[in-house]
Amino acid sequence: MKFAKPFIIFLIINFGALGIGSWLMADGPQDDWYLQLEKAPWTPDGWVFGAAWTTIMICFSIYMAILYLKRPTSKVLMLFLIQFILNVSWNFMFFNQKYIDLGLLNIVLLTIIVAAFLFTYYKDLKGKSALILPYLIWLCIATSLNLYIFLYN
Repeated sequence: MKFAKPFIIFLIINFGALGIGSWLMADGPQDDWYLQLEKAPWTPDGWVFGAAWTTIMICFSIYMAILYLKRPTSKVLMLFLIQFILNVSWNFMFFNQKYIDLGLLNIVLLTIIVAAFLFTYYKDLKGKSALILPYLIWLCIATSLNLYIFLYN
C-alpha cells in the first residue's frame, strides 16, 4: 500500500504531462509544416510514438515512486519538475511554434535530466534503475530525430 499512493500520483502527473503536451502541440505530426519536413530515415511510424510514451510513462512512474519512497527529498522533486516542464514544453516549441532549434536544445536538456536521474540515484535503486532506461533510450532516439530535422531543413 505504501507504494500504491506515490505510484498513482506519479502516473497521473506523467500521463497528465502527455495530455498537456499533446494539447500544446496543436496539429503536431498531422500539420503540413511537419509533413513537409525532411525527416530521418529511421523515423518510426506514428503509432510507435503512442506505444513508446505509454510504456515510458508507466515505467517512469514506477521508477519515481520507488525513488521517492527511498529519497523523499526536494532535489528529487525538483529534478522531476524540471523533467516535467522540459517534456511538456518540447511539444509547444517544436510542433506549435516550429522552433526546431529550441526544440533541439530542450530535448538535449531533457535527456541530460533523465540521465542525471539514472546516474545520481543508481546506487540507491540499483537494478530498479532499469525502469528509467526506456525513457533515456527513447530520448536519445527523439534527439537524433530532432537533430536530423535541424540539420536538413
